[in-house]
Amino acid sequence: MESIIKNRQYYKFCFYGFLKNLRFFDAFLILFLIEKGLSFTQIGILYATREIVINLVEIPSGIIADTFGRKNSLATSLIIYISSFIIFYLFGSFAWFMLAFILYGVADAFRTGTHKGIIIDYLKYQGREESKIDYYGHTRSWSQKGSAISALIAGLIVFYSGNYQNIFLYSVIPYLANFILILSYPNNLNKSSREQSSKNLSQIWINVKSLFKIIKQPNVFSIINSSALHTAYLQAVKDYIQPLMVSVALIIPVLLNIEPERKNGIIIGVIYFVIYLATSYASKISGKVAARSNFNISYITLLFGFLFGIATGTFFILGIWTVSLIAFIGIYLIENLRKPILTGLVSDSVPNEILTSVISAQSQLKTILTATIAFGFGFLADKFGIGISFVTVSALLIIISAGIYFYNLDPETSR
Repeated sequence: MESIIKNRQYYKFCFYGFLKNLRFFDAFLILFLIEKGLSFTQIGILYATREIVINLVEIPSGIIADTFGRKNSLATSLIIYISSFIIFYLFGSFAWFMLAFILYGVADAFRTGTHKGIIIDYLKYQGREESKIDYYGHTRSWSQKGSAISALIAGLIVFYSGNYQNIFLYSVIPYLANFILILSYPNNLNKSSREQSSKNLSQIWINVKSLFKIIKQPNVFSIINSSALHTAYLQAVKDYIQPLMVSVALIIPVLLNIEPERKNGIIIGVIYFVIYLATSYASKISGKVAARSNFNISYITLLFGFLFGIATGTFFILGIWTVSLIAFIGIYLIENLRKPILTGLVSDSVPNEILTSVISAQSQLKTILTATIAFGFGFLADKFGIGISFVTVSALLIIISAGIYFYNLDPETSR
Protein backbone atom coordinates (compact mmCIF):
# COMPACT_ATOMS: atom_id res chain seq x y z
CA MET A 1 0.00 0.00 0.00
CA GLU A 2 1.08 3.60 -0.45
CA SER A 3 1.55 4.16 3.29
CA ILE A 4 4.32 1.54 3.48
CA ILE A 5 7.89 2.75 2.92
CA LYS A 6 9.86 -0.29 1.80
CA ASN A 7 13.35 0.73 2.86
CA ARG A 8 16.21 -1.39 4.21
CA GLN A 9 14.79 -1.57 7.73
CA TYR A 10 11.38 -2.66 6.42
CA TYR A 11 13.03 -5.62 4.69
CA LYS A 12 15.00 -6.42 7.84
CA PHE A 13 11.73 -6.55 9.78
CA CYS A 14 10.23 -8.82 7.13
CA PHE A 15 13.31 -11.05 7.00
CA TYR A 16 13.30 -11.37 10.81
CA GLY A 17 9.73 -12.70 10.73
CA PHE A 18 10.56 -14.99 7.81
CA LEU A 19 13.57 -16.52 9.59
CA LYS A 20 11.79 -16.71 12.95
CA ASN A 21 9.15 -18.97 11.46
CA LEU A 22 11.61 -21.36 9.84
CA ARG A 23 10.93 -23.78 12.67
CA PHE A 24 11.01 -26.94 10.61
CA PHE A 25 9.69 -29.07 13.47
CA ASP A 26 6.41 -27.14 13.80
CA ALA A 27 4.59 -29.22 11.20
CA PHE A 28 5.55 -32.49 12.88
CA LEU A 29 5.97 -31.81 16.61
CA ILE A 30 2.98 -33.82 17.81
CA LEU A 31 3.86 -36.68 15.45
CA PHE A 32 7.46 -36.59 16.71
CA LEU A 33 6.33 -36.78 20.36
CA ILE A 34 3.86 -39.58 19.61
CA GLU A 35 6.63 -41.47 17.81
CA LYS A 36 8.71 -41.17 20.99
CA GLY A 37 5.94 -42.92 22.93
CA LEU A 38 4.25 -39.97 24.66
CA SER A 39 0.50 -39.94 25.34
CA PHE A 40 -1.73 -36.97 24.57
CA THR A 41 -1.92 -36.24 28.31
CA GLN A 42 1.90 -36.13 28.54
CA ILE A 43 1.99 -33.90 25.47
CA GLY A 44 -0.60 -31.65 27.11
CA ILE A 45 1.58 -31.48 30.23
CA LEU A 46 4.61 -30.46 28.14
CA TYR A 47 2.64 -27.74 26.37
CA ALA A 48 1.12 -26.51 29.63
CA THR A 49 4.55 -26.43 31.29
CA ARG A 50 5.94 -24.34 28.46
CA GLU A 51 3.08 -21.87 28.85
CA ILE A 52 3.51 -21.71 32.64
CA VAL A 53 7.20 -20.91 32.16
CA ILE A 54 6.26 -18.18 29.68
CA ASN A 55 3.73 -16.88 32.18
CA LEU A 56 6.33 -16.64 34.95
CA VAL A 57 8.92 -14.90 32.77
CA GLU A 58 6.61 -12.86 30.47
CA ILE A 59 6.13 -9.55 32.30
CA PRO A 60 9.67 -9.44 33.77
CA SER A 61 11.12 -10.08 30.32
CA GLY A 62 9.01 -7.31 28.77
CA ILE A 63 10.04 -4.83 31.45
CA ILE A 64 13.70 -5.86 31.07
CA ALA A 65 13.43 -5.38 27.29
CA ASP A 66 11.88 -1.92 27.73
CA THR A 67 14.52 -0.94 30.30
CA PHE A 68 17.77 -2.58 29.19
CA GLY A 69 17.33 -3.01 25.45
CA ARG A 70 15.03 -4.76 23.00
CA LYS A 71 17.78 -5.92 20.65
CA ASN A 72 19.55 -7.51 23.60
CA SER A 73 16.34 -9.28 24.63
CA LEU A 74 15.73 -10.68 21.15
CA ALA A 75 19.33 -11.82 20.70
CA THR A 76 19.19 -13.63 24.05
CA SER A 77 15.94 -15.37 23.14
CA LEU A 78 17.40 -16.71 19.89
CA ILE A 79 20.34 -18.33 21.70
CA ILE A 80 17.97 -20.00 24.17
CA TYR A 81 15.79 -21.26 21.31
CA ILE A 82 18.83 -22.89 19.72
CA SER A 83 19.66 -24.65 23.00
CA SER A 84 16.13 -26.07 23.06
CA PHE A 85 16.40 -27.36 19.47
CA ILE A 86 19.67 -29.13 20.23
CA ILE A 87 18.14 -30.95 23.22
CA PHE A 88 15.23 -32.14 21.05
CA TYR A 89 17.73 -33.44 18.52
CA LEU A 90 20.05 -35.20 20.97
CA PHE A 91 17.64 -36.77 23.47
CA GLY A 92 14.37 -38.71 23.44
CA SER A 93 12.90 -39.02 26.94
CA PHE A 94 10.02 -37.19 28.58
CA ALA A 95 12.38 -35.57 31.13
CA TRP A 96 14.66 -34.14 28.41
CA PHE A 97 11.64 -32.96 26.44
CA MET A 98 10.46 -31.17 29.59
CA LEU A 99 13.77 -29.29 29.76
CA ALA A 100 13.56 -28.44 26.05
CA PHE A 101 10.01 -27.11 26.47
CA ILE A 102 11.09 -25.05 29.50
CA LEU A 103 13.94 -23.44 27.55
CA TYR A 104 11.57 -22.83 24.64
CA GLY A 105 9.18 -21.11 27.04
CA VAL A 106 11.91 -18.82 28.41
CA ALA A 107 12.96 -17.91 24.85
CA ASP A 108 9.35 -17.21 23.87
CA ALA A 109 8.91 -14.92 26.89
CA PHE A 110 11.91 -12.80 25.88
CA ARG A 111 10.76 -12.65 22.25
CA THR A 112 6.99 -12.01 22.44
CA GLY A 113 6.05 -8.37 22.20
CA THR A 114 9.66 -7.21 21.87
CA HIS A 115 9.84 -7.10 18.08
CA LYS A 116 6.39 -5.50 17.88
CA GLY A 117 7.66 -2.80 20.25
CA ILE A 118 10.69 -2.25 18.01
CA ILE A 119 8.45 -1.85 14.94
CA ILE A 120 6.15 0.64 16.69
CA ASP A 121 9.19 2.61 17.92
CA TYR A 122 10.61 2.70 14.42
CA LEU A 123 7.36 4.04 12.96
CA LYS A 124 7.25 6.69 15.69
CA TYR A 125 10.77 7.83 14.81
CA GLN A 126 9.69 8.01 11.16
CA GLY A 127 6.50 9.93 12.01
CA ARG A 128 4.36 7.22 10.39
CA GLU A 129 2.47 5.77 13.35
CA GLU A 130 -0.80 5.96 11.42
CA SER A 131 0.37 3.12 9.17
CA LYS A 132 1.05 0.65 12.00
CA ILE A 133 -1.73 -1.85 11.15
CA ASP A 134 -0.75 -2.00 7.48
CA TYR A 135 2.96 -2.03 8.31
CA TYR A 136 2.72 -4.77 10.92
CA GLY A 137 0.32 -6.71 8.71
CA HIS A 138 2.84 -6.64 5.86
CA THR A 139 5.78 -7.70 8.04
CA ARG A 140 3.68 -10.42 9.69
CA SER A 141 2.71 -11.72 6.25
CA TRP A 142 6.39 -12.52 5.75
CA SER A 143 6.31 -14.54 8.96
CA GLN A 144 3.55 -16.64 7.46
CA LYS A 145 5.53 -17.02 4.23
CA GLY A 146 8.37 -18.28 6.39
CA SER A 147 6.03 -20.83 7.92
CA ALA A 148 4.92 -21.90 4.44
CA ILE A 149 8.48 -22.41 3.19
CA SER A 150 9.39 -24.06 6.51
CA ALA A 151 6.65 -26.65 6.10
CA LEU A 152 7.81 -27.52 2.58
CA ILE A 153 11.44 -27.84 3.61
CA ALA A 154 10.48 -29.90 6.68
CA GLY A 155 8.41 -32.20 4.47
CA LEU A 156 11.40 -32.72 2.18
CA ILE A 157 13.69 -33.40 5.16
CA VAL A 158 11.30 -36.05 6.49
CA PHE A 159 10.83 -37.48 2.99
CA TYR A 160 14.54 -37.95 2.37
CA SER A 161 15.65 -38.82 5.92
CA GLY A 162 12.65 -40.95 6.89
CA ASN A 163 12.49 -39.52 10.44
CA TYR A 164 11.41 -36.41 12.35
CA GLN A 165 14.52 -35.93 14.50
CA ASN A 166 16.73 -34.14 11.95
CA ILE A 167 14.33 -31.23 11.55
CA PHE A 168 15.39 -29.87 14.96
CA LEU A 169 19.03 -29.72 13.92
CA TYR A 170 18.20 -27.94 10.67
CA SER A 171 16.11 -25.40 12.62
CA VAL A 172 19.31 -24.09 14.25
CA ILE A 173 20.53 -22.58 10.95
CA PRO A 174 17.85 -19.87 10.41
CA TYR A 175 17.94 -18.96 14.10
CA LEU A 176 21.68 -18.31 13.94
CA ALA A 177 21.06 -16.15 10.85
CA ASN A 178 18.34 -14.24 12.72
CA PHE A 179 20.71 -13.66 15.64
CA ILE A 180 23.13 -11.91 13.26
CA LEU A 181 20.26 -9.96 11.66
CA ILE A 182 19.04 -8.62 15.02
CA LEU A 183 22.53 -7.38 15.86
CA SER A 184 22.46 -5.32 12.64
CA TYR A 185 19.39 -3.30 13.76
CA PRO A 186 20.10 0.40 14.46
CA ASN A 187 21.13 1.08 18.07
CA ASN A 188 18.31 3.60 18.56
CA LEU A 189 15.87 0.66 18.28
CA ASN A 190 17.50 -1.07 21.22
CA LYS A 191 15.63 1.16 23.63
CA SER A 192 12.17 2.61 24.05
CA SER A 193 12.01 6.18 22.72
CA ARG A 194 11.57 7.50 26.27
CA GLU A 195 14.49 7.54 28.73
CA GLN A 196 17.03 6.21 26.25
CA SER A 197 19.86 6.34 28.77
CA SER A 198 18.11 4.73 31.76
CA LYS A 199 19.66 1.48 32.88
CA ASN A 200 18.69 1.26 36.51
CA LEU A 201 16.19 -0.30 38.86
CA SER A 202 14.22 2.92 39.29
CA GLN A 203 13.23 2.79 35.60
CA ILE A 204 12.01 -0.78 36.05
CA TRP A 205 9.78 0.38 38.91
CA ILE A 206 8.42 3.27 36.80
CA ASN A 207 7.58 0.83 34.00
CA VAL A 208 5.90 -1.58 36.42
CA LYS A 209 3.64 1.12 37.87
CA SER A 210 2.77 2.50 34.43
CA LEU A 211 2.03 -0.99 33.12
CA PHE A 212 -0.50 -1.92 35.79
CA LYS A 213 -2.13 1.50 35.63
CA ILE A 214 -2.68 1.12 31.90
CA ILE A 215 -3.97 -2.46 31.81
CA LYS A 216 -6.58 -1.65 34.47
CA GLN A 217 -8.33 0.58 31.94
CA PRO A 218 -11.48 -1.29 30.73
CA ASN A 219 -10.95 -0.63 27.01
CA VAL A 220 -7.31 -1.77 27.12
CA PHE A 221 -8.11 -4.90 29.11
CA SER A 222 -10.97 -5.76 26.75
CA ILE A 223 -8.65 -5.63 23.72
CA ILE A 224 -5.94 -7.63 25.51
CA ASN A 225 -8.44 -10.27 26.64
CA SER A 226 -9.98 -10.70 23.18
CA SER A 227 -6.60 -11.01 21.48
CA ALA A 228 -5.16 -13.37 24.09
CA LEU A 229 -8.10 -15.78 24.11
CA HIS A 230 -8.11 -16.66 20.42
CA THR A 231 -4.32 -16.78 20.20
CA ALA A 232 -4.22 -19.09 23.23
CA TYR A 233 -6.86 -21.31 21.66
CA LEU A 234 -4.93 -21.73 18.41
CA GLN A 235 -1.64 -22.14 20.25
CA ALA A 236 -3.07 -24.93 22.39
CA VAL A 237 -4.83 -26.93 19.65
CA LYS A 238 -2.89 -26.26 16.43
CA ASP A 239 -0.52 -29.22 16.61
CA TYR A 240 -3.27 -31.72 17.39
CA ILE A 241 -4.38 -31.37 13.80
CA GLN A 242 -1.31 -33.29 12.64
CA PRO A 243 -2.91 -36.74 13.18
CA LEU A 244 -5.81 -35.49 11.02
CA MET A 245 -3.32 -34.55 8.32
CA VAL A 246 -1.96 -38.10 8.48
CA SER A 247 -5.50 -39.39 7.85
CA VAL A 248 -5.85 -37.04 4.87
CA ALA A 249 -2.43 -38.11 3.55
CA LEU A 250 -3.45 -41.77 3.66
CA ILE A 251 -6.45 -41.24 1.37
CA ILE A 252 -4.56 -39.19 -1.22
CA PRO A 253 -3.72 -41.57 -4.11
CA VAL A 254 -0.12 -40.50 -4.65
CA LEU A 255 3.27 -41.94 -3.63
CA LEU A 256 1.57 -45.31 -3.08
CA ASN A 257 4.83 -47.26 -3.08
CA ILE A 258 6.53 -44.98 -0.53
CA GLU A 259 6.66 -45.94 3.15
CA PRO A 260 3.94 -44.10 5.18
CA GLU A 261 6.21 -41.81 7.20
CA ARG A 262 7.95 -40.46 4.10
CA LYS A 263 4.62 -40.00 2.30
CA ASN A 264 3.14 -38.26 5.34
CA GLY A 265 6.15 -35.97 5.49
CA ILE A 266 5.84 -34.60 1.99
CA ILE A 267 2.02 -34.32 1.98
CA ILE A 268 1.83 -32.67 5.41
CA GLY A 269 4.54 -30.25 4.28
CA VAL A 270 2.48 -29.29 1.22
CA ILE A 271 -0.70 -28.89 3.32
CA TYR A 272 1.05 -26.55 5.76
CA PHE A 273 2.57 -24.65 2.84
CA VAL A 274 -0.92 -23.91 1.50
CA ILE A 275 -2.19 -22.99 4.98
CA TYR A 276 0.58 -20.47 5.60
CA LEU A 277 0.29 -18.88 2.17
CA ALA A 278 -3.38 -18.28 2.98
CA THR A 279 -2.59 -16.86 6.43
CA SER A 280 0.07 -14.62 4.91
CA TYR A 281 -2.60 -13.11 2.67
CA ALA A 282 -4.97 -12.75 5.64
CA SER A 283 -2.35 -10.74 7.56
CA LYS A 284 -1.64 -8.58 4.53
CA ILE A 285 -5.30 -7.53 4.06
CA SER A 286 -6.02 -7.00 7.76
CA GLY A 287 -5.60 -3.23 7.42
CA LYS A 288 -8.24 -3.08 4.66
CA VAL A 289 -10.63 -5.23 6.68
CA ALA A 290 -10.22 -3.02 9.75
CA ALA A 291 -10.81 0.14 7.71
CA ARG A 292 -14.04 -1.16 6.17
CA SER A 293 -15.57 -2.85 9.22
CA ASN A 294 -18.55 -1.21 10.89
CA PHE A 295 -19.06 -3.86 13.57
CA ASN A 296 -17.19 -5.28 16.55
CA ILE A 297 -14.63 -7.14 14.48
CA SER A 298 -12.74 -8.28 17.57
CA TYR A 299 -15.72 -10.15 19.05
CA ILE A 300 -17.23 -11.39 15.77
CA THR A 301 -13.96 -12.92 14.56
CA LEU A 302 -13.43 -14.47 18.01
CA LEU A 303 -16.72 -16.33 17.73
CA PHE A 304 -16.02 -17.40 14.14
CA GLY A 305 -12.70 -18.87 15.23
CA PHE A 306 -14.40 -21.04 17.85
CA LEU A 307 -17.18 -22.04 15.44
CA PHE A 308 -14.53 -23.27 13.02
CA GLY A 309 -13.18 -25.33 15.93
CA ILE A 310 -16.57 -26.96 16.51
CA ALA A 311 -16.80 -27.73 12.78
CA THR A 312 -13.28 -29.23 12.85
CA GLY A 313 -14.22 -31.57 15.68
CA THR A 314 -17.62 -32.49 14.26
CA PHE A 315 -16.28 -33.53 10.85
CA PHE A 316 -13.35 -35.28 12.54
CA ILE A 317 -15.82 -37.41 14.51
CA LEU A 318 -17.76 -38.16 11.33
CA GLY A 319 -14.58 -39.22 9.56
CA ILE A 320 -14.89 -36.52 6.89
CA TRP A 321 -11.20 -35.68 7.12
CA THR A 322 -10.88 -33.19 4.27
CA VAL A 323 -13.77 -30.97 5.43
CA SER A 324 -12.44 -31.13 9.00
CA LEU A 325 -9.06 -29.92 7.78
CA ILE A 326 -10.64 -27.06 5.78
CA ALA A 327 -12.53 -25.96 8.90
CA PHE A 328 -9.30 -25.99 10.88
CA ILE A 329 -7.63 -23.77 8.28
CA GLY A 330 -10.41 -21.28 9.05
CA ILE A 331 -9.09 -20.95 12.62
CA TYR A 332 -5.64 -20.06 11.24
CA LEU A 333 -7.10 -17.46 8.86
CA ILE A 334 -9.12 -15.80 11.62
CA GLU A 335 -6.07 -15.55 13.90
CA ASN A 336 -3.90 -13.94 11.24
CA LEU A 337 -6.62 -11.51 10.24
CA ARG A 338 -7.09 -10.48 13.89
CA LYS A 339 -3.47 -10.18 15.00
CA PRO A 340 -2.38 -6.96 13.21
CA ILE A 341 -5.74 -5.28 13.92
CA LEU A 342 -5.63 -5.96 17.65
CA THR A 343 -1.94 -5.04 17.85
CA GLY A 344 -2.83 -1.68 16.31
CA LEU A 345 -5.68 -1.20 18.78
CA VAL A 346 -3.36 -1.90 21.72
CA SER A 347 -0.70 0.53 20.46
CA ASP A 348 -3.40 3.21 20.08
CA SER A 349 -4.36 2.79 23.72
CA VAL A 350 -1.05 2.78 25.61
CA PRO A 351 2.08 4.98 25.86
CA ASN A 352 4.80 3.84 23.49
CA GLU A 353 7.53 3.60 26.13
CA ILE A 354 5.74 0.73 27.91
CA LEU A 355 4.21 -0.87 24.82
CA THR A 356 6.45 -3.94 25.03
CA SER A 357 5.45 -4.40 28.68
CA VAL A 358 1.73 -4.14 27.85
CA ILE A 359 2.06 -6.59 24.96
CA SER A 360 3.96 -8.90 27.30
CA ALA A 361 1.09 -8.62 29.81
CA GLN A 362 -1.24 -9.65 26.98
CA SER A 363 1.06 -12.54 26.20
CA GLN A 364 1.08 -13.52 29.86
CA LEU A 365 -2.71 -13.73 29.87
CA LYS A 366 -2.43 -15.76 26.67
CA THR A 367 -0.01 -18.20 28.28
CA ILE A 368 -2.30 -18.76 31.28
CA LEU A 369 -5.17 -19.53 28.91
CA THR A 370 -2.97 -21.67 26.64
CA ALA A 371 -1.71 -23.77 29.56
CA THR A 372 -5.27 -24.39 30.74
CA ILE A 373 -6.60 -25.21 27.27
CA ALA A 374 -3.59 -27.36 26.35
CA PHE A 375 -3.85 -29.55 29.43
CA GLY A 376 -7.64 -29.87 29.14
CA PHE A 377 -7.48 -30.60 25.43
CA GLY A 378 -4.80 -33.27 25.85
CA PHE A 379 -6.70 -34.96 28.68
CA LEU A 380 -9.98 -35.00 26.72
CA ALA A 381 -8.18 -36.25 23.58
CA ASP A 382 -6.79 -39.22 25.54
CA LYS A 383 -10.16 -40.03 27.09
CA PHE A 384 -12.59 -39.34 24.25
CA GLY A 385 -10.61 -38.60 21.08
CA ILE A 386 -9.40 -35.48 19.30
CA GLY A 387 -12.81 -34.77 17.67
CA ILE A 388 -14.71 -34.69 20.96
CA SER A 389 -11.97 -32.57 22.49
CA PHE A 390 -12.25 -29.99 19.68
CA VAL A 391 -16.03 -29.73 20.01
CA THR A 392 -16.04 -29.55 23.82
CA VAL A 393 -13.27 -26.98 24.20
CA SER A 394 -14.55 -24.76 21.35
CA ALA A 395 -18.14 -24.79 22.62
CA LEU A 396 -17.04 -23.96 26.15
CA LEU A 397 -14.99 -20.99 24.91
CA ILE A 398 -17.98 -19.68 22.93
CA ILE A 399 -20.10 -19.78 26.09
CA ILE A 400 -17.40 -18.02 28.12
CA SER A 401 -16.82 -15.36 25.43
CA ALA A 402 -20.54 -14.65 25.09
CA GLY A 403 -20.85 -14.31 28.86
CA ILE A 404 -17.96 -11.84 29.04
CA TYR A 405 -19.31 -9.84 26.10
CA PHE A 406 -22.80 -9.41 27.53
CA TYR A 407 -21.36 -8.71 30.98
CA ASN A 408 -19.36 -5.82 29.50
CA LEU A 409 -22.50 -4.49 27.79
CA ASP A 410 -24.22 -4.13 31.15
CA PRO A 411 -23.93 -0.42 32.10
CA GLU A 412 -23.78 -1.35 35.77
CA THR A 413 -20.75 -3.61 35.37
CA SER A 414 -18.90 -1.43 32.87
CA ARG A 415 -18.70 1.59 35.13
